[in-house]
Amino acid sequence: MTQGPGKIRLDKWLWQARFFKTRGLSAKLVSGGHVRVNSQKVAKPAHAVGAGDVLTFPQARQVRVIRIVALGDRRGPAPEAQALYEDLAPPEREEANSVPAAPRYEGKGRPTKRERRKLDLNRPDTLE
Repeated sequence: MTQGPGKIRLDKWLWQARFFKTRGLSAKLVSGGHVRVNSQKVAKPAHAVGAGDVLTFPQARQVRVIRIVALGDRRGPAPEAQALYEDLAPPEREEANSVPAAPRYEGKGRPTKRERRKLDLNRPDTLE
């Protein structure tokens, strides 16, 4: 495949920028048609991308929108990888991403250790 100057494979760039743990995972996402380059769906992992391209793809439970700033030479440490892109998606609130705690219902279910101590303090001693 011939690539122009300053171009790299999409799956390789996603892997180098540390969006995915393996290059195979990034290729699988691109092959599934879940990645857009400049608002155009891409289905081939070998699609060439360069600086200035805008990528939109799902990662975990959020949709990432990023602009490629630079092309990497290797998969380096995280600070080096973060210098390869600019995040265009607005930061989401932390509460929106967190999983809510299990609800406790008054008087239902097994008491916690703290609740058990309170119950024992309030109970009259029946052995005397």
